[in-house]
Amino acid sequence: MDTSHLHYFRTIARIQHMTKAAEELQIAQPALSKIIARLEDDLGVPLFDRQGRNIRLNTFGKTFLRKVEIALNALEDGRKEIEELSGLYSGSVHLAVTSVELLSRPLADFLSQYPNTDFRITQVSMMELEPLLLSGEVDICLTALPTQNAGVCSSHVLEEEVYLAVSPNHRFSDRQSISLAEAATEAFIGYNEGQFYQPLNDIFFGEAGIHPKYICRVNEPSAIASLVRAGVGVALVGECGRSSDSPLTLLKIHDHSMKRNYKFIWLESRYLSVAARKFLEFVTEFFCRTN
Repeated sequence: MDTSHLHYFRTIARIQHMTKAAEELQIAQPALSKIIARLEDDLGVPLFDRQGRNIRLNTFGKTFLRKVEIALNALEDGRKEIEELSGLYSGSVHLAVTSVELLSRPLADFLSQYPNTDFRITQVSMMELEPLLLSGEVDICLTALPTQNAGVCSSHVLEEEVYLAVSPNHRFSDRQSISLAEAATEAFIGYNEGQFYQPLNDIFFGEAGIHPKYICRVNEPSAIASLVRAGVGVALVGECGRSSDSPLTLLKIHDHSMKRNYKFIWLESRYLSVAARKFLEFVTEFFCRTN
């Protein structure tokens, strides 16, 4: 079975359109159709249900795709490891994060020391991080959500306290701390579902038995600060984003443990390049020093 044919199959399974897949793979569509037909003949079962020009993975195809992903990822890991051993490979790191702000300083320091590292960053919602890792599309994720998958390794990076942010003119602005229950009736500004820290905020509110009334939901942390500053509502914010010249008042929430515990996660079964392992150590040591 030709490994290039497995790459073709994986691409078609992702796009689910033969002509579009052929264009991406830069191969003639009839030739691609023949390759997939030959693959199906070898396996003795159809892998797709045909619906005109559109095709859909069937049960056989979905089962085979899972194994193909494992096989192709293992081959790619093997190639990287051999190239590193032979000194031909400078190392690559594909990182997925919710926000790059937290890592901007250590990342800049790392790349100044290891400029030949092939570094790629994918920014997604917090809910998308672990699925990306499990699919083999990224090497490492930085997340604050708990993980339940047995094959996922983790390393603690940073802990930050979460505060209630209010405007300078808010009735709570002269307070040092507050219970979350006291703020239950306030108009809250949050992120859109699944975006940034909203999944964690949902956990915090759930543990406190609070059902916040959202007056506005946004996609960017800067929008949260801007709307709170304008007095539109209050919000949960982390201490890592606080600034000495910020006009926002941050109140310590004293009745619940409100902390974001950031950690790197990676798959135990996947090969991590030397560069990726160095990056894990570098960032962990960076936050140990700065904290």
